[in-house]
Amino acid sequence: MATAAIRPIKLSAPYYLNLFALETKYEFLKAARNRMYSLATLGFPIMFYLLFGVTNRHAGPGFNYAQYLVAGYSCFGMIAAALFNLGAGISTERAQGWLELKQASPMPRFAYLGAKVVTCMLFGVAIVTCMVTLGVTLGGVHATVLQIVHLAAVIIAGAIPFASLGLLLSLLIPPSAAPGIINLIYLPMSFCSGLWMPIEVLPHWLQKVAPVLPTYHYAQLALNVFGYARSSATLIHWEALAGFTCLMMGIAWLVFTRSEAKA
Repeated sequence: MATAAIRPIKLSAPYYLNLFALETKYEFLKAARNRMYSLATLGFPIMFYLLFGVTNRHAGPGFNYAQYLVAGYSCFGMIAAALFNLGAGISTERAQGWLELKQASPMPRFAYLGAKVVTCMLFGVAIVTCMVTLGVTLGGVHATVLQIVHLAAVIIAGAIPFASLGLLLSLLIPPSAAPGIINLIYLPMSFCSGLWMPIEVLPHWLQKVAPVLPTYHYAQLALNVFGYARSSATLIHWEALAGFTCLMMGIAWLVFTRSEAKA
């Protein structure tokens, strides 16, 4: 009795897009249901803005502190979203064996990492929405639709460089220490980069150190939306973030290939 030949399944572009969409959907639901992650990315920027942005609307002529912090805390929340989702998230999944299961599955690697990055971007949109809403309703902030869209675009773009840093950290730090180490990294970086207060009020030596940090260039792009950046030249900040992304991805690739070879 003749048997019908088994036809191979053609893996087309719509197949991969559907796979990526499903992975992103479940990754976002997982992150949204994780209360620790939600508090770190949404709760802290909202709390800090209510404490410092709403109560200190004007710090001087021509300077609206509440408006300044809309940009600053939007960056702050996006950095936390990227570092905790990829840094702590992948580190935990690696320890639980979930990462090995994902690697053994036929799912492309870009879907796994891409879903996490897109999830961070979606949280970035939520962060900007919360900050602008609080700023307009409680902080006396005046923002045009064009400024809001511009700020959202900058915040979303920031998911890529800091996701690359989170990916590198996930390969280097143990899961139990990941949240603490990430806090020790991004909190000082945020403070020194002018996300919480104008960089001009910081000590002079910190003002010299700040341009070395990726968070500084990210902050300048966001602050430029409202005219609070130290310089209107934005290309150098985009170049700095692009270089930082390439550097982090390159080191992460070297670390991963070495660990994979040992395994």
